Amino acid sequence: MKASGRNHKPEPLPRKLPKSFKDLTPTKAFNPRTFFHEFVWKALITKRGGEHKKPDFPKLEYGQVAITWIGHASFLIQFNDLNVLIDPNFANWLFLLKRIRKAGLKIEDLPRIDLVLLTHAHYDHFHKPSIRKLPAPKIGIMPWGMGKLARGLGFERIIELQWWESFIRGDWKVSFTPCKHWGARRLHDHDRGFGGFVIEHQGRKIYHAGDSAYFDGFKEIGQFYAPEIALLPIGAYYPDSFRNVHMGPDEALQVFHDLKSKVMVPMHFGTFKLSFEAMDEPPRWLGELAAAAGVHDKILILEEGVPTVF
Repeated sequence: MKASGRNHKPEPLPRKLPKSFKDLTPTKAFNPRTFFHEFVWKALITKRGGEHKKPDFPKLEYGQVAITWIGHASFLIQFNDLNVLIDPNFANWLFLLKRIRKAGLKIEDLPRIDLVLLTHAHYDHFHKPSIRKLPAPKIGIMPWGMGKLARGLGFERIIELQWWESFIRGDWKVSFTPCKHWGARRLHDHDRGFGGFVIEHQGRKIYHAGDSAYFDGFKEIGQFYAPEIALLPIGAYYPDSFRNVHMGPDEALQVFHDLKSKVMVPMHFGTFKLSFEAMDEPPRWLGELAAAAGVHDKILILEEGVPTVF
């Protein structure tokens, strides 16, 4: 494992104990009544869409990569000799939050999983029941402070990284990159990290941003890695106070430019109701912005459960 000389993790910010429900949320629009109506009741009466696809994994040659969007921030990344799963979440419910679209694949239909990448400890990204059911994951790579959470989940080896650190095995490399988010799973565990990953293998570079608001660090990631394919979040941005920790399609397009990537694959939309914009607004708005900027042909919205070969 190699690390650069950069600062590896942010200094923890001072935190005060919450006194009410509103103190736990990023906007005053979030009160118990509004939360229940917008995020519980509306989802409850919405028929779950999508479908579990029958696995149709391509036979890959050296240098080819297949990317399958499972839903939300979950992806299966396949090379001819390596299968990587990122933020696996196959849950139909996250506590009171209903999954609006089915996972594109069933857990039992996954191929052998060599490597699992976990961007942070939030329940929609680090879903323990899903991880426990995975087909014998060998290595789990995650941010600092998450190792204890991952024990007993079936990993043969757990690797914790700080920002700009990398783990290398054979001819593949995974690097952990900064983002603007937070990593606490509960109220007080602010010592857990958060970030994104760059996968380098067979001459390809794939970047998964995790959860993040826009920040200048994306320019540094672009300068250092220039990832060919960028998996970027575009949902959970309204009201504007949510942009302290998430980004919308407008900022995601700026990130795409900062990274100097060739292809953008949007994620983190349409699966769980996490904010106040309409479920179908992020991809629609992204399409409009991309067309106006002349990069519509570089944006690829994947269908859940369908592998795309690059």
